[in-house]
Amino acid sequence: MNSRSKPRRAAAIVVLHFWACLASLLSLCLIVRADPLPEATNLWSFKFKLDPPANDTFSTPAVAPDGTIYVGAFDGSLIAFSPDGKQLWHFQTGREIKSSPAIADNGTIYFGTRDHQLYAVTPAGRLKWKFATGAWVDSSPAIAADGTIYFGSWDKNFYALNPDGSLKWKFPVGGIVDSSPAIAADGTIYFGSHNKKFYALDAAGKLRWTFLTQAEITSSPAIGDDGSIYFGSTDGNLYRLKPDGTETWRFRTGNGADGSPVLAENGNIIIAASHKTFILSPAGAMIWSLDSPVWIDQTPAVAQDTVCFPALGNQLYATRPDGTGAWWAHLGPDALSSSPVISNQGMIYFCCGRYLKALQPPVTLLPAKSPWPMFRANARHTGRVGSN
Repeated sequence: MNSRSKPRRAAAIVVLHFWACLASLLSLCLIVRADPLPEATNLWSFKFKLDPPANDTFSTPAVAPDGTIYVGAFDGSLIAFSPDGKQLWHFQTGREIKSSPAIADNGTIYFGTRDHQLYAVTPAGRLKWKFATGAWVDSSPAIAADGTIYFGSWDKNFYALNPDGSLKWKFPVGGIVDSSPAIAADGTIYFGSHNKKFYALDAAGKLRWTFLTQAEITSSPAIGDDGSIYFGSTDGNLYRLKPDGTETWRFRTGNGADGSPVLAENGNIIIAASHKTFILSPAGAMIWSLDSPVWIDQTPAVAQDTVCFPALGNQLYATRPDGTGAWWAHLGPDALSSSPVISNQGMIYFCCGRYLKALQPPVTLLPAKSPWPMFRANARHTGRVGSN
C-alpha cells in the first residue's frame, strides 16, 4: 500500500462511520414519526453534588418493596429517596461508589466502594458494619436465600460474607472481579473476571468449572428458567452456557459487551453492546437490532410486553417485543449513565450523569415475569433467581 492510499482509506472509514450513524438516527426517527409515540413524564430529578462536576454517577438505583430508592453517587455517598423524590438520608463513605446497592429481606442495604470496603447500612441510614478488601469494590453484591452476601474486588478475590459481616470464605480468582455475581436456583454463583474466565462456584466456595473467553469479562450474568447462563465478554460475544459449563451458542455483538443481558417472558435475550441493542431468540438468532451513534453499556430493562433501553444518548426508548415503538422519554442534556430499574410500583429510575431521575411511563408498566428482567434480576438487586 502506497503512502497516499493510507489517508484515503482512513478518510473512507470516517465517512462510512458517519453514514452508519446517520442511518441509525434516521431509522429511529422514522420509527418514532411513523406513528407518533407517547412520551413518558419526567416526575422529578435530583442533582448530585459531584466534585469535579464533570463526574457521572454510574450506580444503578435499587428500590425497596415500600418504594424507597437507594443510589450510590460518585462522590461516595449513598442516598435514600422517597417515591416523590424527597431525600430521606445521606450516608457518606470514603471514596467513589460505582457498585449498585442490593437490598436484603430485612431491609439492609449492601454496596461496595472504592475505599476498598463493602458496607451494610440500615434502612434508617446507619452503619451496621463494613468489611475491608484489598482494593476497589465496583462489583454489585448478590444476596443468597440464606442471607450470604457475594461480591468481587479489584484485589482479585471473590468474597462470601455472613449477614453479620464476618468472612464466610474467600476464593482467589487471579484477576480483577468487577462483574456482579448471579445466584442460580441451586445456589451456584456465577461471575466473570478480567482474566478472561467465567466462573461457577458452589455455595461453599468450591470451584465447579471455568469457561475461557478471549477478553476481559465485566458483564454481569443473567440466568434463565432452565438454568442457562447468559453473559457478555469484551471479546465482542454474548455467550449462552449450560449449567455444567458447556457452550450452547455464542452471538457476535461487535466491539465489546460491557453491558449485561436480560430476559423477556418469552425467553428472548436483550443486550446493549457497543453501538447496538439486540433482541435475540432463545436459540441465539437475531430478531431485531437498533444502531446507536453513541457507545451503550447500560443494561436494558424488560417490562411486560415492553423493552426499555437507551437510544441516541439522551433518550430512553421503549419497544414492543417485535421492535416497534411503544413510547419514549427525553432525558435532558446528560446521557444515561446507569441502567434503568423498573419498580413494582410501575416507575422507572436511573442516573443521567449528575442527576437521579424518575419517570412515569405513559402506560401501565410492571417488571416482566421472567427470571432476569433487569440489571441484578429485580428492583431490589438481589442478583438471585426466584427473588423477584
